[in-house]
Amino acid sequence: MSRPLLITDCDEVLLHMVRHFGAWLEEAHGVAFAPASGSFASAMTRAGAPVPEAEVWPLLDGFFRTEMERQTPVPGAMEALARIGAEAEIVVLTNLEQWCHEGRVAQLARHGVHHRVQCNQGGKGAAVRRLLDELAPSAAVFVDDLPVHHASVAEHAPEVWRLHLVAEPDVAGSMPPAPAAHVRIDDWPRAADWITARLAEGAAA
Repeated sequence: MSRPLLITDCDEVLLHMVRHFGAWLEEAHGVAFAPASGSFASAMTRAGAPVPEAEVWPLLDGFFRTEMERQTPVPGAMEALARIGAEAEIVVLTNLEQWCHEGRVAQLARHGVHHRVQCNQGGKGAAVRRLLDELAPSAAVFVDDLPVHHASVAEHAPEVWRLHLVAEPDVAGSMPPAPAAHVRIDDWPRAADWITARLAEGAAA
């Protein structure tokens, strides 16, 4: 058994993304973006009409290829990671394709985050399970903004504590708490208190 483990998402947890993505869409592509309206596909319009689905994911891909420097830290996130990292291992589990790995590592390093970064596609539960098998932590906490990933982790690694955190106010106000999470906390100072308490207890969820 090794040190406790925090597994955290990046976009809208550690770094703001949708506000910068929306600004870039408007500037570069004349696309309006309303993230509170639902899915990425339904949130994009051009001249009042929905952007064709075939264009949606290439636009998102384009943002991560050229615009990651726009992203800014979520208030309190970097300080929370420094506090938690003094006692625990930290892995940033991000749903980006592997070609984004180098850019994400460099992006986080610019903000003083030098923890392991792992890319993933699809539900995060299987990836969390593999991390537990590899690291054998005394306790583990998972943090993500998307309910689907909490459900996936609950299925594959039910012993992990699950914290639902949505750092973007425009999204948080319209997103209910994830049913599969143990708690919903949208600010890092309080989230860090909850995480450190769970990790210090050393118990499974």
